[in-house]
Amino acid sequence: MSDSKKMNLTTKVLLGMALGIILGLIFNLSGMMEVPEGAKAGFVNQFVVNGAFHIVGKMFVNMLKMLVVPLVFFSLICGVTGIGDIRMLGRVGTKSFALYMLTTAIAIATAILIAASLGIGDGLNLESAANFTGKDAPPLSQVLIDIIPKNPVAAMANGDMLPIIFFSIMVGVSMLMVGHKAKPFIEGAEVANEIMMKMVNIIMALAPYAVFALIAKAVANLGLDLLASLAGYVLVLVGALMFHLFVTLMITLKVFSGLSPIMFLKKIRNVQVFAFSTASSNATIPVTMRTVTQRFGVNNSVASFTVPFGATINMDGTAIMQGVATVFIANVYGVDLGMGGYLTVILMSVLASIGTAGVPGVGLIMLSMVFTQVGLPVEGIGLVLGVDRLMDMIRTAVNVSGDAAVSSIVAKSEGKLDVSVFNDPDAGMLDTDDAITIDPAVEAEMAAVVEATHDK
Repeated sequence: MSDSKKMNLTTKVLLGMALGIILGLIFNLSGMMEVPEGAKAGFVNQFVVNGAFHIVGKMFVNMLKMLVVPLVFFSLICGVTGIGDIRMLGRVGTKSFALYMLTTAIAIATAILIAASLGIGDGLNLESAANFTGKDAPPLSQVLIDIIPKNPVAAMANGDMLPIIFFSIMVGVSMLMVGHKAKPFIEGAEVANEIMMKMVNIIMALAPYAVFALIAKAVANLGLDLLASLAGYVLVLVGALMFHLFVTLMITLKVFSGLSPIMFLKKIRNVQVFAFSTASSNATIPVTMRTVTQRFGVNNSVASFTVPFGATINMDGTAIMQGVATVFIANVYGVDLGMGGYLTVILMSVLASIGTAGVPGVGLIMLSMVFTQVGLPVEGIGLVLGVDRLMDMIRTAVNVSGDAAVSSIVAKSEGKLDVSVFNDPDAGMLDTDDAITIDPAVEAEMAAVVEATHDK
C-alpha cells in the first residue's frame, strides 16, 4: 500500500470514535438495549454491547494502566539523572504546581460565571434520578503525609501516583549521589524506559478498535434520553469545558510560552480521544507522555514529572463540573449562595483538587465536599448522576489537555523544549504498521545473544 493511501493513527482513531457513536446510537434508539420487566437482556445488550464491547474496552484500558507505574518510575529516574541541574527539579515542580492551581481556579470561576449568568435550573423541579451518598475524602494533612510511601511496592501495586513520584525522585537523586558506581543502573533504567515507550506504541496501534468498542458501549447504554432531560445542565457544562479548552488554556499557552495554540490542538487530538474513551487521566498517562515528548518536543526530564503530577492534581474539567453543578443544584432547590458562597466553592475546589488526589470517583467526592461546605443537599448530586459518565469523559479530555499545555509551558521556560519538533506537524507521528513489526535481523541477533549466554 502506498503512503498516500495509508491512514495515520489519528484518522483511524477518529474514524473508530465516529463509527462507535453511530453504532451506539443505532443500538440505543432501535430499542435493542431495552430490558422488559421480568425478562432477560437481549442478544445485542448482553453479548455485543455489554459482552464483546465491554471486554475489548476493559482489556485496552487495563493495558494502558499496566504501563503507568513502570513508565512513570523509569521515566522519572531517567529524568532526574539526566536533568543536568538538580535545582531545576524544584523549579519545575513549583512552576507546574502554580500553573495547575491557577488554571483550576480560572476554570471554576469561569464555570460559575457562565452558569449563573444563564440561570440554569431556575424553576426546574426535577426528581432525583438516583440516590447519592457522599463519601469522606481524606483531609489535606493526610494526603501530604501519604505522599511519602510507607511501602513503595504497595504504592506501586495500588497505582498511587504521588507516592510513586516521590519514591522515583528519591531513587534518581540517590543514584546521582552514588555517582559512577550507579552507571549500570542508570543505563538499565534508560533501556527499560525505552522498552516501555515501545509498548505504548504497540498499544496505540490497537487504539482505533478499542476506542470503537468503548464509545459504542457508552453511547448504547446512555442514549439521548438522559441528555434531553438535563439539556440545560449538559449544554452549559459542555460549553464551559470547551471555553476553557479553546480559550483559557490556549491563551495561557500563548502568553506563557509563545507556542502555537493551533499546532498544540492539532497534535493533542489523539490524547483527547484516549482520555474521552477511558475517562481516566491516569490511564492516559502513557499516551500523554509519548505525545508530549515525541510530538511536542518536551524533554523527558520535564515531562516525566509534569505529566503524572498533572494527572494527579490537575482537575480543570472536574472543577468546571463542580461550578456548573453547584449553580444548577442551588437554583433547583432555590438556595441563594451569594458572592460569599461562590467564592467558597472556588476555594474549596482548588484545595480539593489536591486533597482528593488519587481517590476513586474523585469528581463526585469533590462535589459532595463542596455541597457540604456551602450547605446544599448532597442528595442533589443524584439529579446529575445519570449523565456524569458522559460528562466525565469530556472533562477528562480537558484535564489531559491542561497537563500537556502546562508541560509545554514549563519545558519552554526551562529551555527543555525543542521548538522545531513542536512546530513540525509530522514529528513523532506513529506508523501503526511499524509499531507492531519486529525486524527479522533483530530477532536473529537477539537469538544469537541468548544462545551465547546459555552456552556459557
